[in-house]
Amino acid sequence: MTGDPSETTAPGGRLGVFQGMALCVGAVLGTGVIALPALAAEAAGPASLLAWLALVLLSAPLAGAFAALGARYPDGGGVSTYARLAFGERAAAVVGWCFFLAVPPGATAAALFFGDYVAAAWAGAGGYAAWAALALMVLAIAANVVGLRLTGRLQLVLAVLLAVLVLASVLLSLPDVRWANLHPFAPHGWSAIGSAATLLVWSFAGWEAISQLAGEFRRPARDLPRATAGAVLVVGLLYLSVAFAVVAVLGAGAADSAAPLGELLARGLGGPAQPLAAFAALLLTFGVLNTYLASAAQLGAALARDGALPAGLSRGGGAGQVPRRSLAVLAGLALLSLAVALGVGFGPRPLVLLTTGMFVTVYAVGVAAALRLLPRGGAGWWAALVSLVAVLALLSLTGRYLLWPLAVAAAALGYLRWAGRRRGRRSVPVAGAVACGGRSAGGRAPGTDRELA
Repeated sequence: MTGDPSETTAPGGRLGVFQGMALCVGAVLGTGVIALPALAAEAAGPASLLAWLALVLLSAPLAGAFAALGARYPDGGGVSTYARLAFGERAAAVVGWCFFLAVPPGATAAALFFGDYVAAAWAGAGGYAAWAALALMVLAIAANVVGLRLTGRLQLVLAVLLAVLVLASVLLSLPDVRWANLHPFAPHGWSAIGSAATLLVWSFAGWEAISQLAGEFRRPARDLPRATAGAVLVVGLLYLSVAFAVVAVLGAGAADSAAPLGELLARGLGGPAQPLAAFAALLLTFGVLNTYLASAAQLGAALARDGALPAGLSRGGGAGQVPRRSLAVLAGLALLSLAVALGVGFGPRPLVLLTTGMFVTVYAVGVAAALRLLPRGGAGWWAALVSLVAVLALLSLTGRYLLWPLAVAAAALGYLRWAGRRRGRRSVPVAGAVACGGRSAGGRAPGTDRELA
């Protein structure tokens, strides 16, 4: 697609390759690394390593497709912008709703991960895990109400600390590797690898954020692909190393471990390592929750401004403001999700699957848009084609959890239709003009920042 007025490759940002690579790593390396290795091992045993490898390999074309989109269309709207350019306002609204409503279950899962680390750090404190999760959720909500934001530099520091923790956990646990722990390799059958892969999407969600960083690069067309390639390599090595250590060191116990990094550190350092891992989990999950709630609240305000949500939620969505109404909706849904999870007694696994179902749906729309927007036959176009095949395979493996994004998409389209009819009834035709209810959703596709998972 050439000649599009929104297309630009002009420089203007400050990021170089290594700075951009660090930010990309920070966008992808999230809470999944502190819990997902154990959940994947529970689903597929040692064969879960193949699921990790498959997701790492998928990351390369997926990140490449979004990097190509970002270099060609540098815009903070990310996937919503590409959906709007390729398929129109309805697709952009669906993507926005999927991101907005992925936050409550995702935030609940992250809070439960932290609760598990608290329980593992202090023996006999299992009863306090729920209180720790609730306290973390309330703290993150309160921080957003008063407008507290973690700076980009602090978020980057947290990502570096997490990477150091992962490497330390792996290196210190290597003397305890037992190759016998890899047998039987597929105790639940080979099909269980697909179940593990759907869980692991959580850990790799964030490649879409690369496209939102495009405008920050000095030379997006050259530096963004290089930074993306470096980030894929770093993230892949970190994830594969910790996944291998969890399986090869913890063995059959990996499936029952709620705090695998803490256990790996304890093997190398001894007892005091569990509180250290809990403290790292606190820093990481608070940073993730704070960023998710802040960006999703802004997204909700933008959707309301553009007519995709009730107009009252748009209040406080301007630069430097706090969209407290949108935040209140998110907070209410997140606390309700946490209350249900604690009341019913199910763990974070179904919440992770609900959230990853949303991510995979958004990825499907994003790479489909890339096929339409990128020059046919180019490297980015081929990367999008490979990604689309893989993402559709992941969608097929999502199973009943795909009903959630489908329901959200139907709700988004239903709301747009209802809101359009309502505006139409209230509008008064003016000669020479087409009546419309406020600003079009196409004025600017709402942005979506990723830190979940």
